[in-house]
Amino acid sequence: MKKSLVLAMAMALGVTASAYAANPFSDVPAGHWAYDAVNKLAAEGVVDGYPDGTYGGDKLMTRYEMAQIVAKAMAKGANVDKLAAEFADELDSLGVRVANLEKKADNVKVTGEIRYSYRDVDGDVNGNESVLRSRLWVNGQINEDWSYTGMFENNQDFGNETGDEKIDFARAYVEGRVGGLDVVAGRYNEVTFSGNILDANLDMAKVSYGDKVKVSALAGKAYDTADNVFDNGSYTLKDDDRIYIGSIEAALGDVDAYVAYFKTDSSLEKEIWNVGASYGFGDFTLSAEYMRGDKEHYANAGKDGWWADLAWKGAEADQPGSYGIHAGYYDQSVNAYIMPTTDAQYFDDGYKGWNVGVSYTFAKNIVGMVNYWDMESQTTNEDAQTIFSELYFMF
Repeated sequence: MKKSLVLAMAMALGVTASAYAANPFSDVPAGHWAYDAVNKLAAEGVVDGYPDGTYGGDKLMTRYEMAQIVAKAMAKGANVDKLAAEFADELDSLGVRVANLEKKADNVKVTGEIRYSYRDVDGDVNGNESVLRSRLWVNGQINEDWSYTGMFENNQDFGNETGDEKIDFARAYVEGRVGGLDVVAGRYNEVTFSGNILDANLDMAKVSYGDKVKVSALAGKAYDTADNVFDNGSYTLKDDDRIYIGSIEAALGDVDAYVAYFKTDSSLEKEIWNVGASYGFGDFTLSAEYMRGDKEHYANAGKDGWWADLAWKGAEADQPGSYGIHAGYYDQSVNAYIMPTTDAQYFDDGYKGWNVGVSYTFAKNIVGMVNYWDMESQTTNEDAQTIFSELYFMF
């Protein structure tokens, strides 16, 4: 055994300079450079020496002999992670699981998603866009209660002649528990319930309490609000605008229900209330939502909005051949949303119309979706029809 290994092993077991009463090995006398370390290892049962009473420190060891020593040190609680990693195969053959190393290896996971999408708009507004979006997620386990998530994103617009080389560090947040509170803090994409009021990038902190009935509060500010692949009309949330959300959600058997309050501090200050629910029965899910703004920022567009959707089954990424269809209707005033989720073309005063969509899993982690919207303005005769198709590859 090399001098460095003897010392490292002994230090891992907490050896001190104090001598042990008995000298078990005739070839390691008092005054030998390894005397204290070898005596400590022998006293702990980590090394045994040879039947003739010698330690044999000048002899070569096989990897399996060294693995046996590492296994004994691990059983004594020694921190020998580097040695355990080096002899992991031999330890496995000996039936010793390197549990701590396995756990640490799982501390960081990298996953990804590539989405190709094509969007075509016809009507009073028309045009098309073709985009390849790549996302890389990094998830790290900080401890039993806290984790970290980061996400890098690149968008390649095939309709322009630039390289689109920019890679954004788009998400960076921690999740964990403080007492009985669930906490999310950092740069996060907040999609509130159906997303019909808010789907936005925020620098934020959110705390929640409860399980089947959950009470949540969020405070944050917007970022990258203008950096969207598709420009869907008039957004009312701008970079650095403040936003506050309070909500209560409940899981009541087959029914999930929620009520929420939204407030923005921006050039168009808004206060919005909403209530919604979804009900699952068999392979069907029926969802509906009502929202109301505090004032008419946009004249004659009203203060109210509502949405309903009926879905049957749905494509599951881990189930090839799975599929789903859905149909919905929107009637949303711009006064009753902040930055909604939709790939449809909509208008400065809001939108109303219907939507149908299908999804299908072609192979494990390869999912395709196609949606069609027929939307019109809340206050004019303008209308637009949108087809949005997307193909996901997940890894």
